[in-house]
Amino acid sequence: MRADGGGVQLKKVASFWMIRHPHPSSPPSSAVPLRFVAGPSGPPAAVAMAEAAVVLQKKRALRSQIRRELKVFSPAQREQEDVAIQNLVLNSPWFKSSKGLCAYISCEALREVDTSKIVAEVLKNSDAEHGLQVKKKLYVPRVEDKNSHMRMLRISKIEDLVANSMDILEPSPVDADQNECEDVMLATQPIDLFLLPGLAFDRHGRRLGRGGG
Repeated sequence: MRADGGGVQLKKVASFWMIRHPHPSSPPSSAVPLRFVAGPSGPPAAVAMAEAAVVLQKKRALRSQIRRELKVFSPAQREQEDVAIQNLVLNSPWFKSSKGLCAYISCEALREVDTSKIVAEVLKNSDAEHGLQVKKKLYVPRVEDKNSHMRMLRISKIEDLVANSMDILEPSPVDADQNECEDVMLATQPIDLFLLPGLAFDRHGRRLGRGGG
C-alpha cells in the first residue's frame, strides 16, 4: 500500500485500521463470524473447544511474529510511516465528512501507529482546506478496571486526557473544566468513523488484537 501515488510504502499499516460504520447497530459488511462445526470425531462442545484452542495457539504465534517484526523498525522509519498514514486519513473525504468518531490515543511503547496529528486536527474542529467550521465529536477509550472493561468518553481538548497506571493517556471521567465527559453510549448522534488499533489485519479488514480482551 502506498500513499501519494507511490511515495512512502505503508508497511506499518498492519497496526492501524479504519472502519466506516454507518450506524452503531450495523456491523461492518466485511465482518466474518467465527463458527465451529461439529464433526464425527466427538460431541459438538468438545470439537468446538478443540478448534478454539487451535485458533488461540495460532493467534499467539502470529502475535509473537508481528512483535518481532515491529521491533526492527527504526525510529526514523516509524515516524515517516506514521506521518504518511495520518496524512492519508486526514486527506480522505470520509474523515473530512465525519461528525462523530471514536479513536485511540496512541502509545509509543506499544509501537502503535501515531494518532496525535489526527487527534489534534479533530480537536481543532476546522477544515483548513475550505475554511469551514466542521464540528466533530471525538470519543476515546478509558479502561475502567483490571478486567479491561472500557468506556469511550468524549474529549474536547488535549487537557482532558490524563496518564493511567501504564502511562497511557485516557480521558478522566470529568474534563479539564470539571464537566462530566459524555459517554458514547449516550451520544445523540451516530458514530460514523472508528480508528482502531491492532497488532495485525488481513486484507479483508479482520483484526488481530494484543490479546488483552
